[in-house]
Amino acid sequence: MSARLTTLDGLPAGIRTPGFERRGRGAGIVHLGVGAFHRAHQAVYTDDALARSGGDWMIIGVSLRSCDVAEALNPQAGLYTVQVRGGEKISARVVGSIAKVLAVPREPAAVLDALAAPSTRIVSLTVTEKGYGFDPATGALDRSRPDIAADLAEPDRPRSVVGHLVAAFAQRRARGATGLTVLSCDNLPGNGELVRRLVLDFAREVDRDLACWIAETARFPSTMVDRITPATSDETLAEAERATGRVDMAAVETEAFSQWVIEDDFAAGRPDWEAGGALFVASVAPYEKMKLRMLNGAHSMIAYAGFLAGHEHVRDVMAHEAMRLLVERHLRDAARTLDPVPGIALPDYAARLMERFANPAIAHRTEQIAIDGTQKLPQRVFEPALAAFEAGWSLDSYAFATAMWIRFVLGRTEDGRAYTLHDPRAAALAAATDGHGDDAGALANAVFGLDGLMPARLAQARAFRDAVETRLARILKDGVAAAITREAMPCRV
Repeated sequence: MSARLTTLDGLPAGIRTPGFERRGRGAGIVHLGVGAFHRAHQAVYTDDALARSGGDWMIIGVSLRSCDVAEALNPQAGLYTVQVRGGEKISARVVGSIAKVLAVPREPAAVLDALAAPSTRIVSLTVTEKGYGFDPATGALDRSRPDIAADLAEPDRPRSVVGHLVAAFAQRRARGATGLTVLSCDNLPGNGELVRRLVLDFAREVDRDLACWIAETARFPSTMVDRITPATSDETLAEAERATGRVDMAAVETEAFSQWVIEDDFAAGRPDWEAGGALFVASVAPYEKMKLRMLNGAHSMIAYAGFLAGHEHVRDVMAHEAMRLLVERHLRDAARTLDPVPGIALPDYAARLMERFANPAIAHRTEQIAIDGTQKLPQRVFEPALAAFEAGWSLDSYAFATAMWIRFVLGRTEDGRAYTLHDPRAAALAAATDGHGDDAGALANAVFGLDGLMPARLAQARAFRDAVETRLARILKDGVAAAITREAMPCRV
């Protein structure tokens, strides 16, 4: 058996390694949610920045729920392999920008110390949409969530993301440390403004003076991130060992494409992320909306229809002619709802997405993309659907995606196999759909009536509800495959 990846010594000549001296370099970034996406995206940009411009910008990773990533990365001195898959070509590099990983369940005090350290100038986040603890209906802090309620009662012993940030700000103020930037890298519209609002809402509850201090000293720029990164599999780890000759328990695989658009508003400097291709702009909003409505919206439609049709991976869905036509339609319709995006030709962006989705080397599971639908669909599908409705444009693509999601919510395949619905509102979805059987109208009415799920004007739009109900009835009566074929028929003309 190969030795563990613990050093750069002795790696094969073709493996790209960090182009900077790691020893003695300070950590200026603490990252919450050090999962596969962070390791394939922000940590790679930081590796490139350190190689070109240096600086004390190493990353201390934080796992909020599990010790798994810490146990994978710490014995490897933070080193891990990124495998970039483009068609039949696979290239590998070892990334060295992560100094160590702390796990909240095991070392909560050390996590707060890292967040509050004067040397920490950026706290970045990839905690998924549901990790922010906000009420989707209002966008405000959800005080009814158990972790938020517990943190408000004991702010010095945080559990939630927002609780950790506010506790860190309190310690920083006490230590005389200022100049912190909170950088959300999750798929949420206005993610910087959202996390700022949540932090200030929480802080006002525990210390109004602290809230004022945060508002004056901290920065919360918004970002847009994009890189398809499947969950790490046994094959990922095996391929990393073949490439490096080392056992790497933290390896990730990803596509060649990578994008990071960031509002250039930092409190105390930042790494030279331009070295990895990051784009700094005055407002990220046009890029963010483009990605959410086109890439993420199409991804969700692919996930629900593909999973129900028996396709394990996105690439399998894209090999199906009818689904390819429906993806093209969705991208075209979503692009129509967008204002111009500086430097981006939307037809070219759509064509590139089609290529990326079909990449045969990327094993991105439809079931992985399908999680947390109530958190994702409002910005990915319902917002562009409302824009299309108000403009008098076709609602077909959004109605199809919504109908497939409602069918997915029922938690059973067509042959009766049950699967777990991973969604923060799973209990509410189950309660809403229970007892309606295969009654498409009753199911649609129940889901449309969920508080805060859809914009009110869309939920009340008879045209959209009828379009969803018609498609859901077809799915339930004729089956998913037949419904996909029928939906694609007008696209063949």
